[in-house]
Amino acid sequence: MIKKEGFPEEGELVVGTVRTVQNFGAFVILDEYKDKEGFIHISEVAPGWIKRIRDHVREGQRVVCKVMHVDEKKGHIDLSLKRVNEHQRREKIQEWKNEQKASKLFEMLAKRLGKNVEDCYEEFGKRLIEKFGSLYASFEETVYDPQILEKEGFSGDWIEEFKRIAKENIQIPFVKIKGLLKVTSPLPDGVEHIRKALELAEQSGYDDVSIEVTYRGAPSYLITVKAPDYKIAEEELKRAVERVQNYMKNGYGTCEFSRHVEK
Repeated sequence: MIKKEGFPEEGELVVGTVRTVQNFGAFVILDEYKDKEGFIHISEVAPGWIKRIRDHVREGQRVVCKVMHVDEKKGHIDLSLKRVNEHQRREKIQEWKNEQKASKLFEMLAKRLGKNVEDCYEEFGKRLIEKFGSLYASFEETVYDPQILEKEGFSGDWIEEFKRIAKENIQIPFVKIKGLLKVTSPLPDGVEHIRKALELAEQSGYDDVSIEVTYRGAPSYLITVKAPDYKIAEEELKRAVERVQNYMKNGYGTCEFSRHVEK
């Protein structure tokens, strides 16, 4: 795994491996940082009074800690275990696993290019992290948009192989949201107008967004939006419903929408 230089920032969540546990606290190797170690005072291990510190932390344990204080001159990093909730811990561990995967993919890239990892990191790896926030994010964004590297000003013979590795190994997570459309028309050809309205609903401005409308029994239709994240999904669902409503308002009938999906 490519490790970060320097010190973590106060308030940052870090992944570490417990090296030593003593009565007054635990020393933790920071897995994401090069040659850095932090200390968890016993008062920051768990809420309340601690009778036995090893009931809460042990040597070799992987932990997620919050950085409380950093003294770069002395090289001291004070950590807290108790100030990290379960949701934060899970998210940070997943982020760390993603970076581990990205490092292996970067090593694969270097091998295919016939270069060593350090040279690739200096040539373009650092810039990727600076531009996208993390190495994994650079692979993920390349899958979202295969032209993103060129758009961001990157160039070189490594780009096509980078794209290939990203496409082969990174699976973009998708979310699904649903709602219920109730579409009615009093016109003799109302069925045709309803069909046209629902076809409009299934149109999307994104290549990686799918919108599907399925019949639930007159006059109800289930609308399902699949997108890379919830924000895009919500926006696309809103636009889809508006397209149906705007069409039916032209004297063709009515359209009601509910996020509650009836059983």
